[in-house]
Amino acid sequence: MVGNYSMIREIKEYAKKNNIPIMVDDGIDFLTAFIFKRHVTNILEIGTAIGYSAIMMALVHPNVKVTTIERDEKRYLEAVKNVKAFELEDRITLIYNDAFNVKLDEEFDLIFIDAAKAQNIKFFEHFERNLVPGGAIITDNLKFHGLVEKEEYEIKSKNLRGLVRKIKEYISYLKSNSRYDTEFFNIGDGISVSTKK
Repeated sequence: MVGNYSMIREIKEYAKKNNIPIMVDDGIDFLTAFIFKRHVTNILEIGTAIGYSAIMMALVHPNVKVTTIERDEKRYLEAVKNVKAFELEDRITLIYNDAFNVKLDEEFDLIFIDAAKAQNIKFFEHFERNLVPGGAIITDNLKFHGLVEKEEYEIKSKNLRGLVRKIKEYISYLKSNSRYDTEFFNIGDGISVSTKK
């Protein structure tokens, strides 16, 4: 495991140097603890980036399998390299595609959404049929670096204002979605856990 720690540190340093958003430490701790406690074995991740969270999830337990989707070629190739370095190719399936072009028949205990924030509702609706009853959809970045708590006029950039509006819409969507019980956690950059009834 010691080798794993130094390799994980390298992935985190690469992400920082190349401005690639990956989960913050307490967010990844929350996610891996959830997988452990709920005995999750089959996970779908929307937004691989460079494979950091997929690797961390797979390392929770030898029974964990992760299917992860990434549309950015450079990030996808970096993720392939990282998964190989951890010798997790048999447990992490990497798909290079736009998530909306991906149709899966498989069922998952957990769906983790960590991709284009403006598309969260669409991702949720596109993949929820793949979630087992009692399974959970976890979404990251719901505070979006503290911007979601701000008033709209406080956010200077028009693009950012639009993105924050979309995240707020998604939070309202989760709160009013009667098919799920959703809890919000003030952990990392804001996390929601929506459990399918």
